[in-house]
Amino acid sequence: MRILGLIPARGGSKGIPRKNIKLLHGKELIKYSIEVGLKCDLLSEIMVSTDDEEIATISKSVGASVPFLRPAHLANDKSPTIDTVIHTLDYYETQNDIFDAVCLLQPTVPFRNLIDLNAAIERFIQRDADSLISVRAVPHVYNPYWIYEEDEESGFLKLSKTSDSIIPRRQDLPKAYHRDGSIYLTKKEIVLQAKSLYGEKIIHHEMKSSPNINIDTMEDWELAVKYAKENF
Repeated sequence: MRILGLIPARGGSKGIPRKNIKLLHGKELIKYSIEVGLKCDLLSEIMVSTDDEEIATISKSVGASVPFLRPAHLANDKSPTIDTVIHTLDYYETQNDIFDAVCLLQPTVPFRNLIDLNAAIERFIQRDADSLISVRAVPHVYNPYWIYEEDEESGFLKLSKTSDSIIPRRQDLPKAYHRDGSIYLTKKEIVLQAKSLYGEKIIHHEMKSSPNINIDTMEDWELAVKYAKENF
């Protein structure tokens, strides 16, 4: 299976200005994702989709492919990620460079490691699924079978996730997961035909070797700095 490793990195960022190339422990943020992608033999190519010349130059300097600059209409705050993925696959098809699937690696998750990345891709290749997402286990106190909502008409509480009866023991709760944004793997035809990163048949890889750090705010950034100082 030919899988394209795609790292989307636009130049604009309101929460943390120039976030994708801001130095994190002496290295631009985007380099962390590029470097782990290049180490993964299961990915056929690592490319960066960006609208920014400086991001493109830095990405190329560590070995990523940047075959074009992303059009401005795909690089604003409201541009859906799926449109960037479709644009990228369409470009490669015009070059007769055909991929079976795409692996989206967000640069805001800098510390995903090769163990998790390889395991996720291997699982995706082995299973007949439309897509795979990386996930984390939901703590039992937040399990949907223990979450209550207020009934709008009566004002009484009702379980968010219905079951025949209340599940009193945490040991009896079904497993629940939340996506962590680290890895998205999707078959090409699902992206191009369904315009989706998910499709109907979704499998998961639980991230157990990589820290759960996804940088959206300055608080997240400080957490990433602390982790990098302690581990690199």
